[in-house]
Amino acid sequence: MNANFAQADAAARYLLSRTTLRPKVALILGSGLGAFADELSDAVSTPYSQIPSFPQATAIGHAGQLVIGKAGEIPVAVMRGRVHLYEGYTPQQVAFPVRVLGRMGVRAMIITNAAGGINLEYKQGALVVITDHINLQGKNPLVGANDERFGARFPDMTEAYTKSYRQSALSVAGTLGKMIYQGVYAGLLGPSYETPAEIRYLRIIGADLVGMSTVPEVIAARHMGIKILAISCVTNMAAGILDQPIHHEEVLETSSRRFCQGSRPIPGTEEFWRRKNDRGR
Repeated sequence: MNANFAQADAAARYLLSRTTLRPKVALILGSGLGAFADELSDAVSTPYSQIPSFPQATAIGHAGQLVIGKAGEIPVAVMRGRVHLYEGYTPQQVAFPVRVLGRMGVRAMIITNAAGGINLEYKQGALVVITDHINLQGKNPLVGANDERFGARFPDMTEAYTKSYRQSALSVAGTLGKMIYQGVYAGLLGPSYETPAEIRYLRIIGADLVGMSTVPEVIAARHMGIKILAISCVTNMAAGILDQPIHHEEVLETSSRRFCQGSRPIPGTEEFWRRKNDRGR
């Protein structure tokens, strides 16, 4: 764990050496959602391959770049793509970018993902603010010796997804006239999509959405005291709900169209963080 802290610290110092900006806010962009980073001003983009100890994104739709720039007047760090457990990475490696962002000084994070819809109220393209998650990945990035410099041994997950951030997101969506839902996200290992029987099980235990990411990142972020807003794009209805197969191309196309809307930013992102800045976050 000492090595992990030193590696995260070294990667953070490298990234900060490339810019004068000091972001307190970060975004992790999921499948097909990287276009938001193109809208930043004063941007410095660093491929993951150049960041010390940083895991490399291999999934289709994940560019593998960390961009530091300004959204309006707000300095932000943006991850264009993430890594997943199903790529063969350990939970600690999947959580490593969050560790780096935390060492850079990030104290608040927007996490986005593409997800399958379980809740029958959702339709393809729906945006859902995550209220809680169910970890069915069988993994936890905090397993092993704890490094107190990251956080306490047993972090509280009662409010893993910050309530005030969720309320602000709903308020901003209302101001913009955007329909947005709330729901519980189930994290599974992947990379195969779920069976209809698994989806029925997930509905019974209270899941509204299902995906293959986000959970390790949220656990690591909360371990470090970073506050979280997470938003899913329902790119497809989950297996067995519609009488049709699931294709990854559909996931990429829907997430890009719904979140980026022709390479425009995630709706309301700048307004959300402007409000947070006005309130001192």
